[in-house]
Amino acid sequence: MLLSFLLILSVVLLAVGAYGIVAPRYPEGSHRVYATTLVICTVFLLLTAGYLAVRPQAFSLTLPFGLPWLGMHFRLDALSAFFLVVVNLGGAVASLFALGYGRHERAPERVLPFFPAFLAGMNLVLLADDAFSFLFAWEFMSLGSWALVMAHHRDPANARAGYLYLVMACFGTLALLLAFGLLAGPDGGYNFAAMRGNQMTPGLSALVLALALLGAGSKAGLVPLHVWLPLAHPAAPSHVSALMSGVMTKVAVYGFIRIVFDLLGEPVLWWWGGVVLAVGGITAVLGVLYALMQHDLKRLLAYHTVENIGIIFIGLGLALAFQANLMYFNAALALTAALFHVLNHSVFKSLLFLGTGAVLAATGERDMERLGGLIHPMPWTALAFLIGSAAISALPPLNGFVSEWLTFQAILISPELPQWFLKFLVPAVGALLALSAALAAACFVKAFGITFLGRPRSPVAAQARETDRYSLTAMFVLAGLCLVAGILPGLVIDGLAPVVGLLNGGARLASQHSQPWLTLVPVGPLKSSYNGLLLLLFMVLSAAVAAWLIHRFASDATRRGPAWDCGFPETSPMTQYTAGSFAQPIRRVFGSIVFQARERITMPPPGDQKSARLEVELHDPIWERLYEPLAGAVVMISTRFNYLQYLTIRHYLSLVFGALILLLLGMVLWR
Repeated sequence: MLLSFLLILSVVLLAVGAYGIVAPRYPEGSHRVYATTLVICTVFLLLTAGYLAVRPQAFSLTLPFGLPWLGMHFRLDALSAFFLVVVNLGGAVASLFALGYGRHERAPERVLPFFPAFLAGMNLVLLADDAFSFLFAWEFMSLGSWALVMAHHRDPANARAGYLYLVMACFGTLALLLAFGLLAGPDGGYNFAAMRGNQMTPGLSALVLALALLGAGSKAGLVPLHVWLPLAHPAAPSHVSALMSGVMTKVAVYGFIRIVFDLLGEPVLWWWGGVVLAVGGITAVLGVLYALMQHDLKRLLAYHTVENIGIIFIGLGLALAFQANLMYFNAALALTAALFHVLNHSVFKSLLFLGTGAVLAATGERDMERLGGLIHPMPWTALAFLIGSAAISALPPLNGFVSEWLTFQAILISPELPQWFLKFLVPAVGALLALSAALAAACFVKAFGITFLGRPRSPVAAQARETDRYSLTAMFVLAGLCLVAGILPGLVIDGLAPVVGLLNGGARLASQHSQPWLTLVPVGPLKSSYNGLLLLLFMVLSAAVAAWLIHRFASDATRRGPAWDCGFPETSPMTQYTAGSFAQPIRRVFGSIVFQARERITMPPPGDQKSARLEVELHDPIWERLYEPLAGAVVMISTRFNYLQYLTIRHYLSLVFGALILLLLGMVLWR
């Protein structure tokens, strides 16, 4: 009954998308679309969260559609329910934000039909229980998001982003199609239940793992498959960017987990975890380094999605390594950390994209070099963005700290692994994780400081006004969740317990809600524990005592004087730190190696009135060494075969006959 109702809600979302085609013709059409989507996503969220809380058995349903004699299979279990919570939480908040932000949309006719359809596609991916239904919904999700990326298609940068996104989406779908083909086996059992029952050789299982990494990793943003993400996410409207970065990438993580942890089953080989760990560690560090070099707020946030996807895959790689060695409690800790970070990233990244959308609506700018001083005209947006920045920087007592701390706890118990390769690899990945966490904090000091502090650097920043109440409500809902998940993480971990048990042979972390003072004890009271509630109380009390002491014992005399200006008497905003100058030390340390950064300084001689110039040259080695040669090879091959379109009918018939002969010979040799 519940599964049927969820499918009906998905169909209703599609109907709302159909109404979105004509909605721009009516004065309140945009408001109706987003309000209806908000209601549907909220109902979806409440139903799936309730299902996850009572921990019932899985529900299945088969509909007489799709491929002949196969139908379309749908299933609701703990894993799909958790990701449905993530998707519809993001969808509800993005819809609430869009009630106000949608008034600023330049092309509502290109957004309103596809926004509900995009949400429907993600929900159907999570409910699908056979390869056809999964890939059909996956492609529907991809095409819906592509249409939203192309909403402002007259901008050449957006058109390029849409083209690259479509190419990478097709590549990912092809990889998943091949993975499902291998899982189905010679009998062609495309139902997930049949796939679970198939016994595969270690070689084929490893190939499925590689294809799942390629297919799901290209959608999630794993390095080096991330190239579309920093182009497509900024091109979309801000509430869509929040969905793509905070939610759609988690659907890709779901696809990887469903294939590798559920459909593949045993045996798990220990080196699988090493591969996923290494990819996750490299992705985390490169993602944050790319982000530090950006001046565009939305591109910066997009690259931080790459970093956080790397952190999630570090946890999944650890879980695979522990499961291969039958260390199921340790695997439960790693899986809990990864799933907790899935939820956390969806919350704080959506918050940051919505905050950027509020800034964009108020100023029309995403370039930090043209912002500054926005904390005065936009104090509430600044506060919400500050909470999101602290959360993504893994600062306690917010939620980002808890999931990264749990990941470190899983890394610290890795010496129990018997393989020497993993004994060396896991600490190295732990060092990469620590480096990425430190660089993320530096990056968001830059993002918040340059955007909201100091003096306005442009007239549009000086004339900015606070955003609307719908947008503020949406941002503070997410900010509140960042705080609640950070101070009461045990409740979230207990909610994740049925998901972890499903993927981990029934093993899960001990119940946390019964711990004194709601203390989080992932390993043991003597080894590690964390209490976000007590930490918050300590921070509040210590700040209150410090404020009281200052006001009680400070001098009553008022002294006024000019602010220290570092030797610059000018009040021009040109004397402030810029985004480029803030990132310069890190660029000089890491950029020369990773990005081949070069700086050229042109200093006129004394007496010359010309201005000095500093030129920075950065290279993207992944794009230049992998994708540009590949694109060049495709162009060269297609040019060589271009003459085929000018053949005569006789030549075409001869070509078809030759191809048929080769295929028949191949079939004979195969037998």
